[in-house]
Amino acid sequence: MAQSADELIPTRATLIQRLKNWQDQASWQDFFDTYWNLIYGVALKGGLTPAEAEDVVQETLISVAKHMPTFKYDPSIGSFKGWLLNMTRWRIADQRRKRKHASLPEESGLDDLKIDELAGPSDPDIAEVWEAEWESNLLKAAIANIRRNLDPWQFQLFDFYVNKDWPPEKVASTFSVPVSQVYMAKHRVTEAIRQEVDRLRKNIT
Repeated sequence: MAQSADELIPTRATLIQRLKNWQDQASWQDFFDTYWNLIYGVALKGGLTPAEAEDVVQETLISVAKHMPTFKYDPSIGSFKGWLLNMTRWRIADQRRKRKHASLPEESGLDDLKIDELAGPSDPDIAEVWEAEWESNLLKAAIANIRRNLDPWQFQLFDFYVNKDWPPEKVASTFSVPVSQVYMAKHRVTEAIRQEVDRLRKNIT
């Protein structure tokens, strides 16, 4: 059965409500499937190794699980996106701290470290990376949803013209359609994706 975009990126209210049930393994799997790549990608761009980034994903998931029973979402205070960013940022900082600790001589202690020695990219940098990765995941979800609901043939015209960067004449010749139909497919699919991104953004930010 095809997933809807809301299943690819659950709405903030739906997600939080479902995650409050520790026994709801399907919902926790949804959370992992939806956000692991986002968290992993931000951790890598935050200067961590693949192994450290995997630990960030695991520890962020554990942290979210610990907070869920008493967590109350209040959009007037902050967005779900911002809350998850903070969870991820703290876990990235933990990994940097572990790395510094492991590199110290036996007789040294973390007390000797200065805060700036633990720093990787600054918080504004991490926030910018998070925003870019979030938007990238949002776009992927929107495209996946639109693709399932469009005529496959029309999406192919769009895909070859826009994503594969074929000249419109070549696309038209390959699919035996007028060039004007290629342009129309691009317009329709692009507009559909834009509207879907807007819809998802309103639901999850």
